[in-house]
This record gives sequence, C-alpha cells and structure tokens, in this order.
Amino acid sequence: MDITYVGAQAGIEAELAEREGLRFFGISAGGLHGVAPRRAAQNLIKMVQGCGAAFRLGRRERPAALFATGGYASVPVALAAWVLRVPLLVYLPDIEPGLAVRFIARLAAKVAVTVADSRRYFADRKVVVTGYPVRSEFHDVNRREAREAFGISLEEPVLLVMGGSRGARSINRVLGGILEQVLSMSQVIHISGDLDWPWASERRAELPDMLRKRYHAFPYLHEMGQALASADLVVCRAGASTLGELPFFGLPSVLVPYPHAWRYQRVNAEWLMDRGAAVTLMDGRMEAEMLSTLRQLLADRGRLATMGEQARALSRPDAAARLAQHLLALG
Repeated sequence: MDITYVGAQAGIEAELAEREGLRFFGISAGGLHGVAPRRAAQNLIKMVQGCGAAFRLGRRERPAALFATGGYASVPVALAAWVLRVPLLVYLPDIEPGLAVRFIARLAAKVAVTVADSRRYFADRKVVVTGYPVRSEFHDVNRREAREAFGISLEEPVLLVMGGSRGARSINRVLGGILEQVLSMSQVIHISGDLDWPWASERRAELPDMLRKRYHAFPYLHEMGQALASADLVVCRAGASTLGELPFFGLPSVLVPYPHAWRYQRVNAEWLMDRGAAVTLMDGRMEAEMLSTLRQLLADRGRLATMGEQARALSRPDAAARLAQHLLALG
C-alpha cells in the first residue's frame, strides 16, 4: 500500500513522517477561530492556497481513501477529497471535537471515535468506536528490558514526567523546583522537550552525584514505549494520546491540562479521573500541590495499583487494526 502523509508546512510532522519512511506533502493552513481579524484574514488566504495544493495533489495521486484526524491542515485536504469524490474516514482522538473535526465530519463517510461518549457530537449512522491506536512497537515492550535500558532496577518506583514533543514549560519548572524531594521518593524519567532541554541539562548538573544518577533526563525520546513501560506513575498534559497510551500500559497519572487548549485537555483529564485512572491538577495550582500529590501517590502503592487497573480496563489494544479495517473498507 502506498501512503502519502499530508500535513502543515511548519511543524514536526515532516520529521516524523520521514522517520517512518512515509512520503510527506506540506500544505499551508491556519486557524480562523479565536484569532485577531488580521491574522484570520492571513490564515484564510493560507487555507485557500492549501485547498488548491491539496486538490492538485489529489488529482495527481488519485487516492483510494483519505484518513484525517483534524487540525487546520485537514480542512483543505478534506475539501479536496470531497470534490474529487475520495471517501473520507475522520478519526477523533480527543473526546470532544474541535471545529475542524466538526466541519470535516460532515463530508465523511465514517467517523471513528476513541470513546463512546463522543457519539453525541456526530450523526449516529456514521460513528464507529475504535479506541485510540497506539504504536505497533508498544506491543513488544518488556518492562524488565525497558528498565534495564535506562539503568533502573525493578524494585525502584519510577516517575515519568513529560510534556509532548516541545515540552511543557510550567510542568518542567515545577518539577525543577521540587526535584531533590521527588528524587528522594523515586527515580525520574524526564522528557523536557527541546525548548527546555538546556535548562533541564543544567538542572541535572547541579544535583549531587547520588541524586543525579536517579534523574534520567532527555530532550525527546523516540523510544516512548520503554519510558512508559518503566513507569509507575506519569505526570503529563492531557492530550489525546493519554486516552490510549496510559491505559495500554495500565498507568496511573497526574494530568495537568494545558490551559490554552480550550476545553479539550480538561475534558480528556476529567474522563480519566472520573474512571479512577487519574488525578487532575490545574496548571496554576501545580506549584502549591504537585509535591504533596506525588508524595501521597508514591507512598500508597495500593492506590497506584488500583488506578493502574482502572486505566488498563479502558485500553483498546486492537484500535489501530479496527481503524485500518474501516479505512480499507472505504477504498
């Protein structure tokens, strides 16, 4: 099967597609909602240009089907597919759809959702519940081997702190302020993101030798499966991947929704919290509450185990296969 990945011109998508051996085609796009009028006008021009580029690509490639997950770049591509009569499968990773997904879902033959709660946003005849697809390599990760790769013993509790590919500055800085205390309770795998890596590297150098050995810091990890398999507790934002990756590994979590992501991350965090798999901290309360929250959780192995079981009960390990089946059925 020949796959072409179409995404925004600016961003990490091109790098990730290249890493996976996929052809990448970048188009211009921009948001129209919640931006200043001048920026909205500029983005509208980008969107029109993106529609033209997507239409030309579609005419040249003649795809059998289009798989879209939302975002600005999905709108011109979905419009081009609709004009060219290419069947469209839309997948909603989050629980609540944004404007882009709401719009392109009207053009779609099928809408796949991560959880059944999302059915209410779409025409019921189109919706299939698939779960969140995790990377294929996650299925082969072994906890013992993963910990050995980081130089961590099986007996040590491990806290994984991450903020996505670009990091999460507020989480990084709060961790930095309590790092010695946290390292006295657990070993830490910290994925700082590229932007904060110079600071995280300097913070590590300041630690006493014994604590420095317990702090495993990285700007970015492609081997995320090893980090997740090693962890006993995770601190992270509440992006869509938390709905799939944390349940897949049966991981309890402290979720800190990104405050500028409208409602999406808060809704994701509350969904996991309501099912006993997570606790939620608001971004502005982290400095006051993070240390006590981590101390309580890491000291209560029974509670962590229960939260982990609740998380694992939400896992849909066959989600990727189910999505692939629906996509192939369209083509």
